[in-house]
Amino acid sequence: MASPPAPAKPWHAVDPRAVAEALACDARAGLSEEEARARVERYGANTLPESPPRTALAVFLGQFKSPLIYLLLVAAAVAGLLGELSDAAVIIVVVVVNAIIGAVQEGRAERSLRALKKLSTVQVRVVRGGVERQVPASALVPGDLMLLGAGDAVAADGRILEAAALQVSEAALTGESVPVAKDTSTVGEAAPLAERHGMLFSGTLVTAGRARALVVATGTTSEIGHIATLTSSTAPTRTPLERRIDQVGRLVIVVAAVLFALVMAIGLVRQVPTAEIFMVAISQIVGLVPEGLPVAMTIALAVGVQRMARRGAVVRRLSAVETLGSTTVICTDKTGTLTKNEMTVTEVALPDGRTLAVDGVGYAPTGALHIGGAPAAVDQATSALLEALVLCNDAQLIVDGDTVRALGDPTEIALVTLARKAGVDEVALRAAAPRVAELPFDAATKMMASVHQRGGAPVAIVKGAPERVLELLGDDGARQELRARAEAMAARALRVLAAVEVPVASPELAGGYAALQGKARALGLVGQIDPPRPEVKEAVARCAAAGIRTVMVTGDHKITGAAIARTLGISRGDEEALDGVDLERLSLPELRARSAHVAVFARVPPEQKLRIVQALQEEGHVVAMTGDGVNDAPALVKADVGVAMGLSGTEVAKDASKIVVTDDNFATIVAAVEEGRVVYRNIKKAVLLLFTTSMAEVLVLLLAMIAGFPPPFAAVQILWNNLVSEGVITVNLIMEPAEGDEMRRPPISPKEPLFSRPLLVRMAFMVPTIVAVTLAWLWWRTALGVPAAQVQTETFTLLVLCEWFNVLNCRSETRSALSFDLLRNPWLLGGLVVGNLLQVAVVFWRPLGQIFHTVPFSLTEVVALGAAASVVLWVEEARKLVVRLRARAQAS
Repeated sequence: MASPPAPAKPWHAVDPRAVAEALACDARAGLSEEEARARVERYGANTLPESPPRTALAVFLGQFKSPLIYLLLVAAAVAGLLGELSDAAVIIVVVVVNAIIGAVQEGRAERSLRALKKLSTVQVRVVRGGVERQVPASALVPGDLMLLGAGDAVAADGRILEAAALQVSEAALTGESVPVAKDTSTVGEAAPLAERHGMLFSGTLVTAGRARALVVATGTTSEIGHIATLTSSTAPTRTPLERRIDQVGRLVIVVAAVLFALVMAIGLVRQVPTAEIFMVAISQIVGLVPEGLPVAMTIALAVGVQRMARRGAVVRRLSAVETLGSTTVICTDKTGTLTKNEMTVTEVALPDGRTLAVDGVGYAPTGALHIGGAPAAVDQATSALLEALVLCNDAQLIVDGDTVRALGDPTEIALVTLARKAGVDEVALRAAAPRVAELPFDAATKMMASVHQRGGAPVAIVKGAPERVLELLGDDGARQELRARAEAMAARALRVLAAVEVPVASPELAGGYAALQGKARALGLVGQIDPPRPEVKEAVARCAAAGIRTVMVTGDHKITGAAIARTLGISRGDEEALDGVDLERLSLPELRARSAHVAVFARVPPEQKLRIVQALQEEGHVVAMTGDGVNDAPALVKADVGVAMGLSGTEVAKDASKIVVTDDNFATIVAAVEEGRVVYRNIKKAVLLLFTTSMAEVLVLLLAMIAGFPPPFAAVQILWNNLVSEGVITVNLIMEPAEGDEMRRPPISPKEPLFSRPLLVRMAFMVPTIVAVTLAWLWWRTALGVPAAQVQTETFTLLVLCEWFNVLNCRSETRSALSFDLLRNPWLLGGLVVGNLLQVAVVFWRPLGQIFHTVPFSLTEVVALGAAASVVLWVEEARKLVVRLRARAQAS
C-alpha cells in the first residue's frame, strides 16, 4: 500500500486553507465516489493493525507445548516400537483429545471477543461529490471531508477546517477525562499531541459543538495506529499456571528418567528379559505421568471461561483464568470502571450563603434539592441559577421511559439533569429565551458566555472556572466569599463551576469578557463529581479481605482521584497519591520502594503505566491492569493479565488484553477474580488426586518388583485406571462449585510451586495408605494361593476403589467428606456411578476382560475390597479432624 500524501510540515502546523491542496481534494464538495474507491485501493482500509489470526492448525498444535505431553508422546513411541500398539494408540488418543478440547475452547473465546468489536459498525458522515452521506468508518480515506457533531466518534485523524464551540474527549488517547476545546488554529511543528488544537484524532469523541475536517491519516498512519504498533512490540508475560506446569513437567521427566534407570537395573540384576524390562519401565512411566492432568486442566479452565462469561467477563486466553485468581494487585482506571462516568451535581452554593444538597446519581433526572436534610423550595435565587446553567449550555437530555440518552459535554449534561430535578423544562426555556450570541468555551479563558433575549434587554450569562468567572463581579465582598466557598468545595474533590449574569446593551459581545468586567451579578456555584458505582465499595472490600491491593491509575486530577479512593476504601489514610510529574522524578528502584504505599497514580501518561506495572511485578506481585483507551494497551500487554473494557474500550485495548469485561464494571473484575480462584483450587484438587494415584501406582509396582511378587497390574490395566476409572471422576472433580471462602484467603504466591506444602502433607497421608493397603492385599491373597490372574484383577480393582474414596477426600482440605454434600456437584456423583458401571464391565464382561487381562471374582471379595479401600477415607478424615480442632483452639 502507498503512503498517504504528507506536507513538508506536520498537519497541525499547516494552515487549514492549504490542507485541501496538499490532499488533492475539494474542501467544500469532498472527494468523488470514484476517487474515494481508488484511494481505498491505494492507501488501504481505515482499520487498526491487528496480529494475524492464528489458524485452526496453529491453535491445535499450540496445545502440545507442555513437558507432560512430550513425555507421553515419548512413552507412546517406545510402546509402539516394542509392538504394544494398543497401549501406544490409547496414549496418543488421550493427547489428541486434550488438544482438541483446548483448541475448541480458545476458538469459542475468540468468537465471543469478536462479537464485541464495534469499529466495523461505526458509521461516519462525510461529503462526497457535494452530497452528505454516511459511510462505514473502514471506508474513510485521506481527503475525505468529515462532518462531526456532539456525540460523534472520530474515526480518522483529521485537520479541522471549520469549528463551532467544538469540544472533544481525548480520554481514549491521552487519559485526560476533561474534554478539550478544538478550533482551526495552527501550532508549532514541535507541539505535543495534547496541544494540537486544530487536529482531530481517531478514537476520540466529540462532546459538544460541530466541525468540518479533512481526513489526513487513516489506519496504521493515524495516532491510534502508531500506539497499536507499540503494543504489538511488547512481549506478553507467561502466567503463573504455565510456569508451575512447566516446573512439574520438568520434575516428572527427571523422576521418569530415574525410575527408568532403576527398573532397568533391577531387571538386569534379576536377569529379566530385555523386552519385558522395557514394558515394565513403560508401565512405570505411564503410571507416573498423570494422563488426565492436561484434559483436567483444559476443562477446568474452560469451565472457568464459561462461568466468567455468565458473570460478564470474556476470556481470550484459557490460562488467564487462573492468573486472575493469583492476582495480588489490581491497577484500575477510575472513570467508568470505579465510577459511573456520568457527572453528577451534588452541591449548589447560592450567593445568599445557603448550600443545597442534591441527591440522585448519574444522568437520570430523579432526585431533589435539600437543605439541612429537608426538601428545599425552588425560589427565585435557585431558579435564576438553574435557568442560567441550562441556557448557557449545549447539552441535551432525552428521556424515554426508563431510558436516558445524553448528548453533549458530561459537565453540561449534569447541569441539565440538575435543572430537571428542580422541575425546569430546558426545551421550553431555551425556546422562550433564545440564544442570540455566544463566546464558545475556550481552554485559555476557561469560560463560556451566551446572550439571551428574555423579554426586555438582552442578558449575558457566563459560566466556567470560579477563579475566572468570579473576576467579573463588581462586588469584592461577594467575590471573596464565593471564592472561599469554591475552594472548600474543590477540597472535597468536587469540580466547581461558577455562574454570573450581566445585562448588556447589545447582543454582539464585541468587547469579549473585558466588556463584562466589574458588571456581573453572582448567581452561584455548583459542585460536580463522577459518582462511584454503588457496588464498587463492597468489591474493593472483598479484594482487601482476599489480600488484593486495589490501585487507582487515572488521568484525572490527584485530588479528585484521592477523594474517590478514600470514598471507596482504596485509600485508608496512610497511602499516598502520586501524579505523572512525581513519577518522572523517580527512578525505577525508587518507584519500586514507594509502590507499596501508593493508592492513587494520577495524570499518568502511557509510558508511566508501563513503569508502574513493571515496578509492581519486580516487587513480586501478580498484576491485573484494567484499561479502555489506546494509551492503556502497552500496559495491558505487559501486565500478568490485561483486562479491557467491553463497552468503552478501544479495539486496540481489547486486542491487547487477555480478558474483556463486557459491562466495564470493577465489581465484574472482582467476580472474575473469585472464579479464577475457584478454578485454581479445583486444579489443585485434581493435581492431588492424579499425582496421589500416580505415585501410589509407581510405588506399588516398584516395591512388588523388589519383593519378588508377580506384577500387581498389567500395563493395560494401568492405562484403564489412568484414563477411564480416574478420568470419569477427575473431569467431574474440577466442576466443583465454590466452597464460599475463596475471597477470604490470601492470593496464591506466584513463587509457590504446584506441589505446595499443604498438598504434600496431604499426599504424605494418602500415598502411603494406598500403597500399604494395596501391597497388604497383594501379599495376603498371594499367600492364600489365589490364582495370579485373580490376584492381579483384585489388586487392580482395589486401586480403583481407593481412588473413588480418595476423590471424596480431595473435595475439601478441611471439611469432612461425610458432611460435605455430594449433591453440590452432581457431575461428580454421575462420574462415580459411571465409574462403577465401567469397572463392573471390565471385570465381569468377558470381551473386555480378555483385553484387559481380568477375571471375575465373588461378591464376598467385592465387599472385602470395598472395606479395605475405605481405609484411605478414614485416615484422611482423622487428619481433617485434627486440623479443625487446631483451628478452633487457635480461634479461641
